[in-house]
Order: sequence, then C-alpha cells, then structure tokens
Amino acid sequence: MKQLLLANEAVARGLYEAGVTVVSSYPGTPSTEITETASKYKEIYTEWAPNEKVALEVAATAAIAGARSFCAMKHVGLNVAADPLFTMSYIGVNAGFVIAVADDPGMHSSQNEQDSRYYAQAAKIIMLEPSDSQEAKDFTKRAYEISEQFDTPVLIRLSTRVSHSQSLTSLEDRADVQLKNYVKNPQKNVMMPAMARVKHEIVENRIKMQKEFALSTDLNQICIKNEKIGFISSGIAFQYALEAMPDASYLKLGIVYPISEDLLRKFASSVEKIYVIEELEPVIETACKACGIQVIGKEVLPITGEYSVELIRNRIFGTKPFSYMDGYDMSKVPKRPPVMCPGCPHRGLFHALNKLKLTVTGDIGCYTLAALEPLSSMDTSICMGSGISSLHGFNKARGDEYMKKCVGVIGDSTFIHSGITGLIDIVYNKGVGTVIVLDNSITGMTGHQNNPLNGLDISGNPAKQIDLVLLAKSIGIERVRIIDPFDVDESVRVIKEEVNTMEPSLIIARRPCALLKTVKYRGLVVVDREKCIKCKACMSIGCPAISFKNKQIEIDASLCNGCGLCVNVCKFGALNKKEE
Repeated sequence: MKQLLLANEAVARGLYEAGVTVVSSYPGTPSTEITETASKYKEIYTEWAPNEKVALEVAATAAIAGARSFCAMKHVGLNVAADPLFTMSYIGVNAGFVIAVADDPGMHSSQNEQDSRYYAQAAKIIMLEPSDSQEAKDFTKRAYEISEQFDTPVLIRLSTRVSHSQSLTSLEDRADVQLKNYVKNPQKNVMMPAMARVKHEIVENRIKMQKEFALSTDLNQICIKNEKIGFISSGIAFQYALEAMPDASYLKLGIVYPISEDLLRKFASSVEKIYVIEELEPVIETACKACGIQVIGKEVLPITGEYSVELIRNRIFGTKPFSYMDGYDMSKVPKRPPVMCPGCPHRGLFHALNKLKLTVTGDIGCYTLAALEPLSSMDTSICMGSGISSLHGFNKARGDEYMKKCVGVIGDSTFIHSGITGLIDIVYNKGVGTVIVLDNSITGMTGHQNNPLNGLDISGNPAKQIDLVLLAKSIGIERVRIIDPFDVDESVRVIKEEVNTMEPSLIIARRPCALLKTVKYRGLVVVDREKCIKCKACMSIGCPAISFKNKQIEIDASLCNGCGLCVNVCKFGALNKKEE
C-alpha cells in the first residue's frame, strides 16, 4: 500500500516500521511534524521534552537501556543538544539511536542558516540525507541498522523543502524488535577521561569502516548517462539538479558524512566535467577538492538561500529563470509583511511597551514580530532563552539607571526551554531587572504543541502543570505580578511600577492564543463615525483587521475576530464590539 506523505510523516512511519520504542523531541519548524505524527502510533512512547538537550539525553539513554529510540529538532536546536551529541559519539549505543535534524535554507522560520553537516563532521557521526518521502522512510529504517552495526548514533539531515513536501510512500508492517539486554558497563557508558581516550580511537576507526561502507552501500548511487557532464548532489538539491540536467550523469549521496574518497574518484573517472550541487556550505565540494578532483561549485552557485531548478539552469547554462510574474509591474503589488494574528495576546503587551518607550530584549517566538512596525518594541533577539540573559547583560553594561528603562520578554514554552537559568543568573548575581513571560497557554509558533506550563502532554492528556508564581519565588523572585495584556492601561501601570523597583521582578502576561479551539471571541468591532476623530491610535496596535481607507478607519469584518483590544485602546469610544 502507498500513501501520500510529508517527508516528516514518512520519517515517523519509518520509526514505527523500525520498531522504535521511545521518542523525545522539542518542537521546531521544519521538524515538528515528525514527533507529532509519531505520537499517533500507540506502540511508540512519545513526549515533548523541555528542550533539545533534554530530548537527546532521554532518547540516547533509552538506547543505552536497550530500546530503539529517536529525537528530532531543527538546526538551531542541534546547537542546544550539541553537548550530549558529541559525547554520545564516543559512547555509542546498545539499541539503535537516530537523530533527525531539519535545516532551513532560506530561513523561512529561523534566525540563521547553518549547515548541520558540519555537526556530523565535528561529532564524527554518520549522516544520511533523503531527497523525498520514500527515502525519508527508508533511510530512517536503514539508520537503525547502521546504528546497531557500527555502535553509533546516526544523524538524518532534512531540509524545509524535503520535510514539507509530499510524495508517494509505501507502507509496511512494524518490525518485531525486542528490547535488548542492558549490562552495566562503565567503561563504555561513563565518559571519564580515561575511558574517553580509548573511545576516541574507536571513533576514528569507526569512521574508516563507515567510509568503506559508503563505497559499497546502495544509499549512494552512481548513474552514468553522459560522459561529458555529471553532477554530485544530495537531498532536495539532487531533485533540482536532476530536473535541470536530466541527461547528465550523477552521483547521488545518501550518506553525506563520511564521504568515501574512493567513491568520488570512481565517479570522477567516468565524466569530464563535474558540478557539485549543494545548498548552503561547500561540504561535498571541499571533500572533492581535498582528494584532487576538480569540480565546479560555489564559484557559480550561491552559498546562501535555497536553490531551484531555474537557479541551477541560469547559473550553469545561462538561461533566464522562468517567472510567473514576468510582465507584471511588481511596484504595484502591495507589501505583505508577516504580522501577528488578529486577537493575538502579544499585541496588547507590546503596544504597552511601545508606549513606555522601553528597551526590550526579546526572544524566539511569534512575539519576535513585535520588532516590526507599528509595534516597534523589541531591541534584540538572539536565541531561545536570550530574552532574560540579554536583559541581565544589558543592565550590567549600562548601569543602575538604565535598569529602569529596560525589560526582557520571553514566551511560556521558551521560558521552560532555556529561560529559567537566565532568571536564576539575575537573582544569583544580584541583578536587577523586570522579566515579562508571555503566557499564551501553548507553544504557538511551531503549531500549538503543549508544554509543561499548560498542564497537557503531547497527546492532550492532563499532566502536572508548573506554577510560574511558585517557580519564580523558589529561585528568589519576591515580586511577581499577573496582568491581562489586553488591559493596556493596567499593563502600562504595572510595568512602570516594576521597572522602577530596584530588585528582580517577574510579570506574567496571561491570555491564551487566539487560535486555540478553546478561545471563543464573539462578534466583531464596528466604527462609530461620529465619535472617531481619526487619531489612528487603533492602528498603532498593528491589527491586520484595521486600516485607514478613504480618509477613515475601516474594520475588515472578514479578519476581525472580536477580541476587543482596539476597543480598549480607543479613548473616544469610537470602536464598539457588536455581538453577532
């Protein structure tokens, strides 16, 4: 039987068919659907961990304990999980252990464009890269065989276009994989220096054996069609290259680390000119040139952004890229920047911060959009958890007086992910500052995953709910306030009070995400033309339902969800909510 699956769904199907028992992940686009889909198989224990480091540690130790295990994350999540990743390369496995990492060329939903193949090289862990959904499933199953054959974790590299593209995938039965025996073995599983020195030698020998494996395995494929021109590629870039040069010979790498030099030489001996087609960094190109093979790569193809068939044709053959917009005057197309949803609880809070003209150290989440006009109320955003740590750094750099002009913001899931330690840092090091946790009852940006603050597990079942107030007080925060971000005046008053208090404080801005099924705003907002003085204060909240047309304020009834924030903002009673 075949089914149309996203590659992420196909990876989850591969987990099921491979007899995987334990999955622990942290949501991160474009990897999220893997774990969401895996949670639908009752044979697999699945969880959302607080962050990627914890997820990898849980899954890795499940493998040591004898169960085939898995974790998934996006590329920046692998930064968080790098500490256990590198050590697990030395320890190895008992049952198979696979880690999927989804890169984001083009940065559709990410703060950088890093190439995870470098992690495979640095950690010396074999990495597979599928190019469609069928391969995503098949490579996942093969990864467990490789993991147990070579006593190693295995990385599977995905990318946004592979993860979120659908193709036909064959479905098979689940393998009956028994729990492996666990035998106490500190020499293998406890990485003290004496043990680690021995294991490093084992890792180096393992890479040599894996290169021999890469030479003979069908995961790498050579097809000689044309002796004049060939290309070497992997993943989605292979699909683009094949469409751009269907008559060329090719070497398709399913194993992108380690790369067999003998395989490269074998292919190079069969063609006169070789192009290396790879998104982001010149990893394959560097491997070719290191063993004396002349290839054409980044001198004609970009090192940034996503590739396409048109881009490859243009850069290699000089043909003009096809565009559906040829002949259209693009200057007349209205700009559509990303914007918070109508009814978003973050909008009221950032409107208040903008009114106060505070410096705001921000974090990763939907609320990062507050950096854009008209809210324009975020100064920094580095990574998960940085909203709090950046506040501390800002205040220490600029001194006590500036502390009254600066706040840090962070989402509820992100606070659990890596914000708690930053708050401890402020308290422990006698810092002063106001932190605002944006508690919208869900992990919003990645598609509504539950987290330890909303009291539900990955399947929506009741779970122990963390009390933010008690947590803050337990680490030494004496001042904790709870506000409704839609009550703008009260929010402004509370924030003013807290930033003028020379001690650490925590404000919890609590209102659920407007897209949750449990949130039922009713009616819509209408404009009273007699009371409206066209001050445009309502437009300062950046709601996409509000516009200024024909010299008057307009409410788009198709976008307004009746949240009522604009009613609270208008000081002249010109906006009123009408029940449907």
